[in-house]
Amino acid sequence: MPKLPSTAIPMRPWSFEMPTDDELLDIQIREHLLEKYNVDKNFQIWLHLEDGRKFKPNHLRVFIDLGLRSKSRPRLKRELCLAFDSIYNGQSPTEAISELQKEDFPLKLNSIAVIAHLVQLMVIEQEFNYLGPSKFEPKTLFFQGWIRAFLDSFKEIDNLCMSAARGQPPLARYTWMENKKHKKYREERPELWYLD
Repeated sequence: MPKLPSTAIPMRPWSFEMPTDDELLDIQIREHLLEKYNVDKNFQIWLHLEDGRKFKPNHLRVFIDLGLRSKSRPRLKRELCLAFDSIYNGQSPTEAISELQKEDFPLKLNSIAVIAHLVQLMVIEQEFNYLGPSKFEPKTLFFQGWIRAFLDSFKEIDNLCMSAARGQPPLARYTWMENKKHKKYREERPELWYLD
């Protein structure tokens, strides 16, 4: 799991920017990061577009983008899954997507670099900010399960979005083998075990 080193958790507001192609990610970590969640003080991710707009992207942006990529280039589904599993498991987003950056995806919301960095940051954000009980161990598997579901495109994107937005967990078929709280958890598992 990607984690910020303990020295990176400041006791005062802190921000850094990460340029990716023509867009800019701005990450802000505020004090009291681990005490309790506060939307104005905790880990925040901002996306700055080249037209001047800036906003805080949410998980649905990543899910929709990856679902569109998978639908527009179904032959690359395995490569997409491998890349985003690698990011989830701690590989640098730049390294994980190096081959995918050479591909053209006719349907997308942002560049693959922005989406890959957003995924890494959202996994870190969940690791630090999700303080409630979870049916998943690691708790970030909830997010990764949804990434896998959108990449697999087993349902239409709008149906998947509705389920994810309602806070429903992803289907167990995308998480059970890695979920330490599942009765069929396995320490050793094949690559891309969740794909048919």
